[in-house]
Amino acid sequence: MSAPVPSSGGPRLRPPAPGSGRAVIPVLVLVPVLAACLLWAFAWPAARTAPRELPLGVVGPPAAVETVTGALAGAGGDAFDPRVHPDRDAAAAAVTEREVSGAIVLGPDGPELLVASAGGPAVAHLLEEGVRASLGGADPDAAAALTVTDLVPGPAGDPRGAAFAAGLLPLTLTGVAAGALVVLFGLRGPRGPIVLIGACALVGTVAALLLHTWLGVLEGGWWAAAASLALLVLACAALPAGLGALLGPPGVGLGALTVVALGNPFSGAASSPDLLPAPMGDLGQALPPGAGASLLRSVAFFDGAGGTVPLLVLLGWAAAGLLLLGTVTRRRTAPADDPVPVSA
Repeated sequence: MSAPVPSSGGPRLRPPAPGSGRAVIPVLVLVPVLAACLLWAFAWPAARTAPRELPLGVVGPPAAVETVTGALAGAGGDAFDPRVHPDRDAAAAAVTEREVSGAIVLGPDGPELLVASAGGPAVAHLLEEGVRASLGGADPDAAAALTVTDLVPGPAGDPRGAAFAAGLLPLTLTGVAAGALVVLFGLRGPRGPIVLIGACALVGTVAALLLHTWLGVLEGGWWAAAASLALLVLACAALPAGLGALLGPPGVGLGALTVVALGNPFSGAASSPDLLPAPMGDLGQALPPGAGASLLRSVAFFDGAGGTVPLLVLLGWAAAGLLLLGTVTRRRTAPADDPVPVSA
């Protein structure tokens, strides 16, 4: 029996065995950091929800208007942004057109507060609280006599808006999953965008059947709701799909984190973008979940009023992601289509 031949070149370094201690430190560091970031993104906006320059219409005699606006500024600081309207009809139109969050009408029968709770029950509640407190400081009798008129109430199936807010996260996750699957399955050329658009259209149809037809969370035209839901899902899907086609799996993860960890908590779906700390409300409206929530509210409850900007935001994200998806995949597959020269 021959003796074993020693290996040349000295001792060789072996890779760390699975489960070795080298992976302990990254796990112990990255997991708490990720948890802290997610807690900040989801809990901080809820803990800091408050009126911030809410546009509020004011109607009445000049002297009364001056008194009320001064009381609003003294009691709420920068909580309200008073805007004077000539009469009640003009103020009511501004509320239903989503130009202001509410309006105070100072009439002979006592003050009246016009709200639209379908645009956000939290906004209507905070408006009533803030107006009563402001009026109470100047005239307690006026605060006690304040009447509240809801011009656009929430749907009977979801009067508090809880189901509306709860439905946003599943739609966001569905969109991210659809974009990730397109990249994972390697759909090339025009097939990727076509399949993604078709899948999101089906999701919009199913979501409209559930939220509009069955649960009564959404009102207005059924097809408008289905199209808005489909566009929301498509915008959420296009971002990770486009980045995934460009960067691979890290791009999918980056797109998913952007949509879920930033877009969803700062969407204002549970309250209103005007109640979020600056500049996170504006950031949320620039991402698909926030723009989608605003578009759905406009289409479902306000006949499309105030829906132009969120519609353009969603179209922009969808177009950019789909274009990136199709262009990058075509460029990668183009060399495979060239004929391979055969040597003689």
